[in-house]
Parts: sequence; structure tokens; C-alpha cells
Amino acid sequence: MQILKKVFLIRSSVAVILLLFLTSTPVMAETITQSENSIADNWWFYPLILFFLSFLLGVFAVLAGVGGGVLYVPIVSGFLPFHLDFVRGAGLIVALTGALAAGPGLLKKGMANLRLAIPMALIASTCAIGGAMIGLALPTQIVQILLGATILGIVVLMISAKKSEFPVVPKPDIVSQTLRIMGVYHEPTLDKDIEWKIHRTPIGLLMFIIIGFMAGMFGLGAGWANVPVLNLVMGAPIKISVATSKFLLSITDTSAAWIYLNNGAVLPLMVVPSVLGIMLGSFIGVRVLGITRPKTIRKLVIFVLTVAGAKALLKGLGIG
Repeated sequence: MQILKKVFLIRSSVAVILLLFLTSTPVMAETITQSENSIADNWWFYPLILFFLSFLLGVFAVLAGVGGGVLYVPIVSGFLPFHLDFVRGAGLIVALTGALAAGPGLLKKGMANLRLAIPMALIASTCAIGGAMIGLALPTQIVQILLGATILGIVVLMISAKKSEFPVVPKPDIVSQTLRIMGVYHEPTLDKDIEWKIHRTPIGLLMFIIIGFMAGMFGLGAGWANVPVLNLVMGAPIKISVATSKFLLSITDTSAAWIYLNNGAVLPLMVVPSVLGIMLGSFIGVRVLGITRPKTIRKLVIFVLTVAGAKALLKGLGIG
């Protein structure tokens, strides 16, 4: 027993030293000092919790048609004792992992469109860097309040937003014509090729400034906002919007993730189990999708986000 205790203490000490090395910035020092003892005693407990929680979130994200980051950040920050900077950094990596896994396949199938993605990605990724820098500079309490308000806003968007499979675009605008943002894809359900074009491109570009800023500031990813803007505002078919949104995330989230990584806010002890859980959950979710009712799952996700958003808001206000 004495030998086992010594081995456990050595392993715990190594874990704490590694955490202190990886999170040596001033923003993280206070959090590590406060939780050093609990980490030394139970360093394996929260990674295990994160793995199972991320697994469930991965399943629900696929069934509800939302990204993993928008579920991960408010739930983990609201109900687990991690600093919000760590959670946002891990949330970006979680969202980025799903996007990188899906992006190449969507490009090969012709669903994700580069001409549509690149202008939006340049704007969103630039603003995501600014959002990440401001988010890390602001007091945690203010960011927590803004996060709660944003999540509740996303809930309203999810309830009210509709999807249009093939939006009617009477005439493409001059910006989309200049950039040649148009294309053709094969729709297997109709067994025919669908020609598509977009309009209101300047409005869409302005919206992606806000989307990129929020993605970097809150670590939510941006699939929840990308798809409505591409589909309902700009007039891209829903499949093109969803696929291009996935590809967009791989650029936008990478830009913001580097800021968190450079500031020591990407904690491997959180990221590794979260990524493994979300990927495994997404794989299971794809298989379960055919035998479940997505509307029921979507209602459950809306309820969970409402509770998590309210919890984050109250936590920021010092009430919860």
C-alpha cells in the first residue's frame, strides 16, 4: 500500500507540474493555484466526466443539427468547475475537430463551395482573432454574462429559424457575380443537377463580421449562425449552406484557437477527453439518426441550452 501511495503521489505531482507549465500565463495562474490540491487528489475524475459528457453532446449535436461547440461551452462552463478561458479554448478545438473531419469529404463531393466559403472565411477568421483577444482581455464575469445572453439568443434563433431547401434567387448581385459565386451540384433525392446562385452578398459579409467575432470571443464555433445566413439571407441551397459552413469552421476556429493556445488557455487535460468523446458521440449519432425523431431531440437540445444559458447568465451576475 505504501508503494501504491508513493506512485499515486508522484503521478499527481507530475500532472500538477505539467498543468502549471502549460498554463503559466497570468490569466490562468489564479485558477491553478485555487484548484491545485483537488487536481492532485482527483486529476483523473474531471477528464472522465468530460469524456462521457462530450460523448452525449456529440450524439445530441448530430441529432439536433447543431455544432458541438455551441453545446459544449455553456454546459461545461455552467456546471463544471473550470475557468471560462479553458472551456472556450476547448470548445474551439471541439468545434474545429468536427469541421476538419467533415471538410475534405464535403469538398470532394462538391457540396462545400470554395468560392462561397473563402470570402466569408477571410472576414470571419480575421474577426475571430479580434474576438478571441478581446474575450481573453475582458473580466471573466463580463464574458460569462455575455455568453449567457448569447446562448439565450441562439435558443430564440433555433426556435424561430426556418430552412429553405432551394431558395429563390431572382438575380445575383454584382458582388457575387464579380466573385463568380455560383455552382451546380447533384441532388440525389431528385436525381438531377441543381444550379444555384446567391444574392445580398454585402449583407452576408457584414453578418460574418459579427459571427466571426462571437465565435472567437465565446469559443462556440459558428455553425449555428453560418447556416441561416448562407441559406436564408444569401439564398444558397440548404445542403450547400450546411457543407460550406462546416468548411468555414475549419478556418474560422483555427484562427481563434491559436490565440487561446498562445495564451495558455488550451488545456490538454480538457481537450483530449472532450475531442475523443465528441468524435465517438458524433459517430454514434450518425447511426442513431435514422431511428430517432429529430424534432424531439431538437426540443431537448433547446431546453438544455436554455438552462445552460440561464445558468451562465446567473453565474456572471453572481447569483447562480
